[in-house]
Amino acid sequence: MAFENLLWSVQDGVGVVTVNRPKSLNALDSRTVQELAQVVEAARSDASLRALVVTGAGDKAFVAGADIAQMSGLSAIEGRRFADLGHRALAALEALDIPTLAAVNGFALGGGCELALACDLVYASEKARFGQPEVNLGIIPGFGGTQRLARRVGAMRAMEMILTGDMVDAARARELGLVLEVLPADKLMEHVLGVARKIAGKGAVCVAQAKRAVLASADTDLKTGNELERQAFAVLFGTEDAREGMKAFLEKRPARFQGR
Repeated sequence: MAFENLLWSVQDGVGVVTVNRPKSLNALDSRTVQELAQVVEAARSDASLRALVVTGAGDKAFVAGADIAQMSGLSAIEGRRFADLGHRALAALEALDIPTLAAVNGFALGGGCELALACDLVYASEKARFGQPEVNLGIIPGFGGTQRLARRVGAMRAMEMILTGDMVDAARARELGLVLEVLPADKLMEHVLGVARKIAGKGAVCVAQAKRAVLASADTDLKTGNELERQAFAVLFGTEDAREGMKAFLEKRPARFQGR
């Protein structure tokens, strides 16, 4: 699968999508967002895929934001279409059954921050910078930033970042809960791929059910969430992977999961 603005590869059940517009610091224009949606659909349709890593090309930016050169000429109707495009792509990314991991290797601003927020696990290099600076352009986040950022760091912190437009460095992002770990730049992808491969070695059915249950906790009350958990827990006892996992434990050997 070839793209104009993305690089895509799969190895050992782990897909890696790289936003590849280094001359514009990997800014998201319409074409790039459309291609991202295509990658997400390919990942959704590939039963052999067990995890997806998202990163940016070069050593300066993950994604430095949406493409301001393109946005500057948009009408209100065209702005709505661009927002719809971004929302659809990131919602589809978030809804994947497989876990998604962001390897934030530099600036993650505006749409870049929103892209990271749509991933399940976020790791950053020491060079990473996060922010929603849209207010400096007279607009607001348009790809879900007002909603996902508040859910990740709390409403008041999100309000501060969005209203001031200020960036936070990687260490502060970790303190806020935006990032799980901060790593040296030359160790970032090694670490993220290691985590992705570890998850890829688990049973795909239970990983999908676990992800679904955890994500539901943000939008449901405790009673509803616990019922969803109970249902998923029970259903998994009917899978081959659960039988294999428990048998392997009792036989003191590694489990050989088949995703069934």
